[in-house]
Amino acid sequence: MELTERKKKVLRSVVDLYIRTAEPVGSKAITELPDMKYSSATIRNEMAELTTMGYLEQPHTSAGRIPSAAGYRLYVDELMLDYRLSMDETKSISSAIEEKMQRVDKMMEKVAKLVSQATDLPAISVASRHGNAAVKRFDLIQAGENSVILVVMLSNDEVVNKLIKLPVNVSEADIKILSALLNATMAEIPLEEYTPELLDRVMRSAGAAAALVPVIVDFTTETLRRQGTANMAVAGQMRLLGQPEYRDVDKAQRLLTSLDEEALSNLPAVMQNANGTKVLVGPENVASELKDTSVVMTKFDIGDGMQGMIGVVGPTRMDYAKVTARLSCFAESLSKMFAKPEQQQLPAPDKEA
Repeated sequence: MELTERKKKVLRSVVDLYIRTAEPVGSKAITELPDMKYSSATIRNEMAELTTMGYLEQPHTSAGRIPSAAGYRLYVDELMLDYRLSMDETKSISSAIEEKMQRVDKMMEKVAKLVSQATDLPAISVASRHGNAAVKRFDLIQAGENSVILVVMLSNDEVVNKLIKLPVNVSEADIKILSALLNATMAEIPLEEYTPELLDRVMRSAGAAAALVPVIVDFTTETLRRQGTANMAVAGQMRLLGQPEYRDVDKAQRLLTSLDEEALSNLPAVMQNANGTKVLVGPENVASELKDTSVVMTKFDIGDGMQGMIGVVGPTRMDYAKVTARLSCFAESLSKMFAKPEQQQLPAPDKEA
C-alpha cells in the first residue's frame, strides 16, 4: 500500500488535532478543516488504510483514531510544519534568560562575599559560558511594511531578537532567501569567522534584502561577544590590610588598586582546562599586578551551559591546605545548589565584606 501525499496530509491532520485535543480524531473533524477538500468517505478510507499500515491506532471500535509510535515518527521526520515563534513567545524566552542571568550575577556577588568571609582573604567569583558560542539558527519574520524581526537561536538554546526597520520594502520571498543564506553561511561558525569577506559575500548574494545584512551581522556579532564575557564579582579587598605583609602602606595600596576586574579577568582562562583546584604562586600569575601574591581557584557547574569559578588572592604565605579545602567545599555545595536551586539556599553573608 503506497503512502500517498493525500495519506500524509490526513495523517498530519490527525496528529495535529490529537496534539491539540488529546481526544481520538474522527473523519468528521478532519473534513471540517479549512484546507481539507476531500469527502468524509475518502478521509474514512484513508484513515482505515493508515491504520492498516500501522501509522494510526483505533482505541475502541466506534472511536476515532490516534497516532501510533510510527505515525509520530513519520510526523516528526517529514510532516510537521515549521513553528515560527510569535513576538510574545520570543520576548518571553529572552526575558526568562535575562532574568536567569541577573540572578546569576547577584549570586556571584553573594558567593564572593561568603568566600571572602570564610577565608579572610579577598575573593573572586566568576560565571562564564562553556566553550565558544555560535548561532544555531537564524529566522526572519516580516512584521509589517518595512519591518523585519530577526530571531537568533544560539548554540546554548538562548533566543535573542531584534526589530529591524528599513527605508524600503523587502518582499517575503527576499526575506526567505536571506534567511536560507544566513543559515547556510553564518550558522554554526565561531565569532572569529565573521570577517569583512564573509559580510561582503553574504551581501552580494542577498539580492534585494542586502540592506538587512550589515544590521544582522552587527547584532549577531555583539550578541556573540556578550556570550563570551564572564560575569565577575570581587569582594573583601580590604581584608589584605590585616595581613603582616601589607602593613607597608605603599605596598598595600599598590595591590589594592590592582585587585579589580581588569587585573583578574584572565584568571577564568587559566581554569579553562584545569581539573580540581589550581594554585598560582607569585610569578606564576598571569597578571603582573599579582606577581607578589598567590591565587587559589576552583570550578563548579552552574548548569544551562555555564561554569562558575571561585578563588582567593592573598600572600604567598597563606595556609594553602585550609584555603583549598574551604574552596572545594564551596564548589561542591554550589554545584549541588545550582542543580537543585529550589531545595538549597546559601546562607546570607554578613554585612561586612
